[in-house]
Amino acid sequence: MAKVEFLNEQSFKEKVFNFEVNKDWVFEGDLPCMIDFYADWCRPCQMVAPILEELQQEYEGKINIYKIDTEVERTLAGMFGIQSIPSLLFVPKEGQPQMAVGALPKETFKKAIADVLLVS
Repeated sequence: MAKVEFLNEQSFKEKVFNFEVNKDWVFEGDLPCMIDFYADWCRPCQMVAPILEELQQEYEGKINIYKIDTEVERTLAGMFGIQSIPSLLFVPKEGQPQMAVGALPKETFKKAIADVLLVS
């Protein structure tokens, strides 16, 4: 059973983007992914968490869903200019990632997974 995975700076470089090696965006992952920038105290983030767990089950083997704690991983939060949380980064296999902000309903996530990540 696939679980949402928590990333730190090191695992982010291995699985998403190695910013020490590349200036321009180069995706390191095998599957498109969604990254949830969150904090434990954030109520909207808590509302999104179970939706992301459900999506990880539904899209198992098609996408990866990661979480980054903005309180701990300040470098990563700063790199993406995270101002408000939750912020969700949709990272396709090819092309530039796209950010969505706020506690979105599940259907909106599914639409973004289809439109941005090109996964149905």
